[in-house]
Amino acid sequence: MMVENNGVRLNVQVDGAQGPDAPTVVFANSLGTNLHLWDPIMDLLPAGPRYIRWDKRGHGASDVPPAPYSMGTLIADAEAVCDALAVRDCVFVGLSVGGMIAQGLAVKRMDIVRAMVLSNTGAKLGTPKLWNDRIAAVRSQGMAALADGIMERWFGPAFRKSPAVAPWKDMLLNTDPEGYAGVCGAIAGTDFITPTSGLRLPTMGIAGSDDGSTPPDLVRETVDLIPGSDFHIIRRAGHLPCVEQPQEYVDLLTGFLTRTGTI
Repeated sequence: MMVENNGVRLNVQVDGAQGPDAPTVVFANSLGTNLHLWDPIMDLLPAGPRYIRWDKRGHGASDVPPAPYSMGTLIADAEAVCDALAVRDCVFVGLSVGGMIAQGLAVKRMDIVRAMVLSNTGAKLGTPKLWNDRIAAVRSQGMAALADGIMERWFGPAFRKSPAVAPWKDMLLNTDPEGYAGVCGAIAGTDFITPTSGLRLPTMGIAGSDDGSTPPDLVRETVDLIPGSDFHIIRRAGHLPCVEQPQEYVDLLTGFLTRTGTI
């Protein structure tokens, strides 16, 4: 289905239960990926909840408005998706920039987010110079120039050298450079350390031991801003542990859904 926010159409997929009365889990994916990032775990997730995922603006089958985007706009997109599907009291699972969206939405809409999973993310990611350099590179050279370096940050050595990496590299290469640059701009301007430190909701952090984008210490520092949160490292995984270690990822999610009374 398509959900519109201020003239931008967002591609949304709903799996599992279809009605708004079911417990709901919302997934927000990373820069350079689309909603199919979560495909490796979907068949492993427990039955019962409604599972919602969408393509960020500039990614997948969603519209690609001109860059740059703001983090406030990405959060408003998430809000529009949730409101269109009558989502309330959900568990919000955000990976990388999706985790920043989770933090911002939890601050803005406590009626939507009851608990959250911050996966391979931070309250602040990199520096404005890093992201501006990335924007300049993608504008001048396209996605192919960045792909090998991104694969090194996304995946551990064994996975990266295997044929299994091919569809994920293709997903990155098929990302519109304008959309990629737009989301880079949103990340560059975001520092959620203060607002995230004010959050009081059940939170679990997940990191990959081989993550070259958001190392475990960064994820731990972020979830530690929220009292009562817990933190887990998935071994032999990089920035996208739901791809490299899907069963372990689902085991952690299932435990969290059980502890929060979602299932």
